[in-house]
Amino acid sequence: MYWYLIYSVKNMAFPSDLEIAQKAQMKHINTIAQSLGVDPEVIEQYGRYKAKLPLNLIDEAKIKKSKLVLVTALSPTPAGEGKTTTTIGLVEGLNKVGKKAMAVLREPSLGPVFGMKGGAAGGGYAQVVPMEDINLHFTGDFGAIEKANNLLSALIDNNIQSKKRNLGIDPRTIAWKRVIDMNDRALRDIVIGLGGTGNGIPREDGFNITAASEVMAIVCLATGIEDLKVRLGNIFVGNSNAEGKKYVYARDLKAEGAMALLLKDAIKPNLVQTLEGNPAIIHGGPFANIAQGVNSVLATKMGLSLSDYVVTEAGFGADLGAEKFFDIKCRAAGLEPNAVVIVATVRALRFHGGSDIKEVNNAAPDRVKTGLANLGRHIENMEKFGVKAVVAINHFPTDTADEIELIKAYCSARGTEAVVAKGFAEGGEGMKDLAKAVIQVAEAGGSKFKLLYDLALTIEEKIAVVAKEIYRADAVNYSEAARTALRRIANLGLEGLPVCIAKTQYSFSDDPKLLAAPTGFEITVNDIEIAAGAGFVVPVLGKMMRMPGLPEVPASEHMDIDENGVVTGLS
Repeated sequence: MYWYLIYSVKNMAFPSDLEIAQKAQMKHINTIAQSLGVDPEVIEQYGRYKAKLPLNLIDEAKIKKSKLVLVTALSPTPAGEGKTTTTIGLVEGLNKVGKKAMAVLREPSLGPVFGMKGGAAGGGYAQVVPMEDINLHFTGDFGAIEKANNLLSALIDNNIQSKKRNLGIDPRTIAWKRVIDMNDRALRDIVIGLGGTGNGIPREDGFNITAASEVMAIVCLATGIEDLKVRLGNIFVGNSNAEGKKYVYARDLKAEGAMALLLKDAIKPNLVQTLEGNPAIIHGGPFANIAQGVNSVLATKMGLSLSDYVVTEAGFGADLGAEKFFDIKCRAAGLEPNAVVIVATVRALRFHGGSDIKEVNNAAPDRVKTGLANLGRHIENMEKFGVKAVVAINHFPTDTADEIELIKAYCSARGTEAVVAKGFAEGGEGMKDLAKAVIQVAEAGGSKFKLLYDLALTIEEKIAVVAKEIYRADAVNYSEAARTALRRIANLGLEGLPVCIAKTQYSFSDDPKLLAAPTGFEITVNDIEIAAGAGFVVPVLGKMMRMPGLPEVPASEHMDIDENGVVTGLS
């Protein structure tokens, strides 16, 4: 919706995202499969324009030969800076200049769709379609993840209630919550089991949004069904009071088989297409500020198996999504990116330079000049991973030539090319320059990927590395709850896991008001959540919630469908 409003100010005739998507001349999904060399007989069709891809199409030898490009961004404004739009547009551009390229993206969550940010299928003339399906129930992956999660919740409470098979689970220590794919703040903290003995044992509980669940993280990191079951079995439930037993895992409840059964289709990547008829895979949807923020390992490997170039994105700024993409996903999957694209917008730079959020569409070269410090730090951070970057200036009609030249000159002085990207307004045609710049970086072989920290470090040491190297924090402080969590992690033998830091997306610090490139600050770890099944721990900085709320005016108020099935208001 935001993109449409901006463009409509300058060009009243510019259509909305939904209008563009509804006019798309989509190819049958069989045709998209054939373009990848895939026999239509092996895909599982979900109607005419969606399909599941079988996992046996993954080719490790081909993966090593293909190019992997990550799209990330500077620290964003609340509306986002267009990483998905840039990713899709770049794929269109790469195909226009002769490369066999594919987009690999995350699935949208219904919470943001009906809340503030809207959909996540791209924007303007850089979209994946069918846009309505992708932004709504799609192929049912989120529903399956939700059911698998809540099956474990039901098994936990059933075991507490049992007199014969009770594992001695201490209700006060249960770390597992139920999930729902909706922003519903009333479900954050609840009490269950009321109404008498037949309704279970009363205890405190709550809901997370599905995108922030450990099952989502597990699906996105699993390498196959067997690995999926192992990870599901490793989910930490809580402490036990039973004799000779200290901790309870999902495997103790014999939950992993049934949970995997519910996920048997959800684990398979989804094939769709772009507006220009190029292939796209959409699979998994963890948030980046409270989870790992990247699509599934299987989806990325599938894309690399079927194309020469895969363009993927990681959520929010590079301090969140990109760091987790490298240190968690690439580490787990053995992936090595060939190039990274940092999406920047003039309006975000104005914001980081001091412009009020209501004024970010007004020209302010001095503000841009100040805000460039944020972009510069992200460029420096990508260098720490050994990956060469290209800056994509995601173009808005309110940008001025002077401001764009400031960005280009700033990047050039740091040995990084900045290219104006017009995918939103022009599709692939407006992304050819960016495509050529990315090809040059990816094929020059200048990227020498390296991880930021060694798993042999303690959890505290890993947090310190990210905090000091990526955020530029002077020190890391720990609450008493976080110290208790560190002791529990040590007792569980989980010190060797990577860290998936949850913090605000608006700042390098844990304070969303510290914009641009702050220095002289400390961060505080308030708690550390255990995601043993996913294979990481989650240090929580600031007031981060796994269940967002709706804004005062939810996007849902503007949505409707008529008797002919025509959708309106979806963006």
